[in-house]
Amino acid sequence: MEYKELATAARGSMGPWCKACPVCDGRACGSHMPGPGSKGAGTVAARNYAAWQEVRVRMDTIHEAYEADTSVELFGRRLSVPVMVGPLGDVKLHYGDKWEMEDYNSCILHAAAKAGSLAWTGDGMVAAIHESAVHDIGELGGCGIPTIKPWNLETVMRKLELALAARPVAVAMDIDAAGLPFLKGFQPPAGPKSVPELRRVADACHTHGTPFVLKGIMGVRAARKAAEAGADAIVVSNHGGRVQDGVPATAEVLPAIAREVGDGLKILVDGGIRSGLDVFRALALGANACLVCRPFAVVTYGAGAEGVSDYFAQLARELKDTMEMCGARTVADIDADVLA
Repeated sequence: MEYKELATAARGSMGPWCKACPVCDGRACGSHMPGPGSKGAGTVAARNYAAWQEVRVRMDTIHEAYEADTSVELFGRRLSVPVMVGPLGDVKLHYGDKWEMEDYNSCILHAAAKAGSLAWTGDGMVAAIHESAVHDIGELGGCGIPTIKPWNLETVMRKLELALAARPVAVAMDIDAAGLPFLKGFQPPAGPKSVPELRRVADACHTHGTPFVLKGIMGVRAARKAAEAGADAIVVSNHGGRVQDGVPATAEVLPAIAREVGDGLKILVDGGIRSGLDVFRALALGANACLVCRPFAVVTYGAGAEGVSDYFAQLARELKDTMEMCGARTVADIDADVLA
């Protein structure tokens, strides 16, 4: 099924906030939190989506006939498409009672692996969420990326030890989660981390031969700090607008960040990416791959693992079509020259 059909199927089983819109553009959910909305005025998620639509691509069909190759090498794995499932911390709270968080993580991990890609798992206020996720990742031979929130360093290192035992392809920290309203005053506390603190996390990952990813980078200065801290990759992300109002769209800041640190770090991006054309745009602006979160939650509510598989297939078809229409035989051919 196509995304619009999967969204229609999801509407009867979603909670009151997510409307399972035919296009997940951030407008209907607004500022609803709990729910998938944005902080404050609730406009950042919508701005994320709108910014990609302003990026124009350049058609070029004067070339030999070929079947575009959408695969990409990342974290030692060959992914079928440069798209991964982004992490959620509490799907039941924000999307509805149909899925428990542990079951949702298990579903997306297995479905993404079957599609030839990866899922990132969230880290919630219940310890079992992280524990069950890394258990599933271990059973999948490390095929998944656990994300740890910026708790106090003692808690981070304890969760990191558990994650590394599963031998995941990488471990991430969503450093911007320090701004989530749900974590204010929660125990253990979450908050910003200094470069030396992040260096401890990175060093622990590297001791196990595991890449460390920092998610929530929105500027050149922060990207430099991530590199200084020993990160192997960053995710250009404003957490879907959920941590701070009034910030730029990810598409707006991606090019400068990629120019600054792209030679030394893998650059990933999320925020409003909804189609294979959007993936193409993101790669042309300097990303190595993309994360997509909210739509994968919707399709999981619509059709479970089959919905995840169908959406991956749709994104791959759309990306492949755009590549062939714009003269890009492989993902490596997608650069600034394909933009109008």
